[in-house]
Formats: sequence, structure tokens, C-alpha cells
Amino acid sequence: MVQKIIAENKKGLFNFEILDKWQAGLKLRGFEVKSAKAGQIDLTGSYVTITPGQKKSPEAWLVGARIARYRKAGYGADGSDPLRPRKLLLNKKELDSLVGKIKQKGLTILPTRVYTSHGLVKLEIGLARGKKKYDKRETIKKREFELRKQKLVKN
Repeated sequence: MVQKIIAENKKGLFNFEILDKWQAGLKLRGFEVKSAKAGQIDLTGSYVTITPGQKKSPEAWLVGARIARYRKAGYGADGSDPLRPRKLLLNKKELDSLVGKIKQKGLTILPTRVYTSHGLVKLEIGLARGKKKYDKRETIKKREFELRKQKLVKN
């Protein structure tokens, strides 16, 4: 599969432990697609919420992600908000599974990365549980150990 990573939610991956992952499509406007493919997307502080839809089937929404305006679209292309909620494209089985899992205490749905797959903009979401302070320290220790190990192997 041909994939190009556009953006990652590094802060979210540091603060949360990812338990399970899903791939979702993003419902974007034309100039938002161009802007996202140009790397003008920021997932910091964003999350996924699930709301009851119009036909009583749940809908997933990406909230808090910033997709900057496409520079070549001109000013006031359509007056849309860069922080507007964007609908996620998931099938009914995946949505029902997510609804059941987030009812557990302490779990949330977090966007982990945005990438292109065969020309389409995709979002990887993960079921996440918040890390404690000692878990974060352990992550930092592991990262520093790996860096030191790579430097020794290189020399």
C-alpha cells in the first residue's frame, strides 16, 4: 500500500497509550484536501467524538484539528473555519464497536496521524487511555536509551 504520512499527533501519542487503531476517511472540501496534502494540518489537541446521527445511527466527528486555508485559493474562498468539525467516514460495524468501547471508564478516541493512501486523505484513530506521570517518565527513559544505543552503534 502506498502511504505518505502528512501529520502525526506526537503530543497525543506521548500523553496517551493507544490500545486499538482504526482507519477512517475524512470528509473534506476541495481546498482543504489540497491544504492537507501540502502538510498544513495540525492534530494537536484534537479528539474524536461520536454523536447520534439523523437516522439514529452514530456519526464520528473530528473536533479541534486545524486545517489551514490553502494559500492559492484566495482570500475568503468560502469563509469556512479552519477548526470546524469534520465528519469521519467509518462503516456501521466500526462505529458500533467504537461506541461500545468508549463507554468504558477512562477511554477516549484520539487521532494519531493523517496520511494519503492512493490519493485519498485518511485518518488513523486510536482507542486511548491516559498515561500516568510515571508512564511518561518511562517513555522518556526508553527513548533516551535508544538514542544512546544508536549513537554507540554508529561510532
